[in-house]
Amino acid sequence: MQTIAGWHIEMEFKEVEKETRAAAMVRLPDGTEMRARGHATRHPHDAEQLRVGEEIAAARALNELSRELLHKAEGEIEQVTHREAHLQM
Repeated sequence: MQTIAGWHIEMEFKEVEKETRAAAMVRLPDGTEMRARGHATRHPHDAEQLRVGEEIAAARALNELSRELLHKAEGEIEQVTHREAHLQM
């Protein structure tokens, strides 16, 4: 299989008391930068597990980023087809 493109996603985390915040950014080959955020809040009775909070916050940020990528793709399809596009998750 030949690789035709490679994208790198940057992910940063910030811990604030019981909350983990994630910020995701991807730079596309056309120069577009897309950013998204996610968060996770630890229940007061749960043990502190930073990795789990990071995973949940990252998943939520990447989920938002995927929606933005689909929306961008819809716009590009519509420019070519001149019809409304509805891409599914």
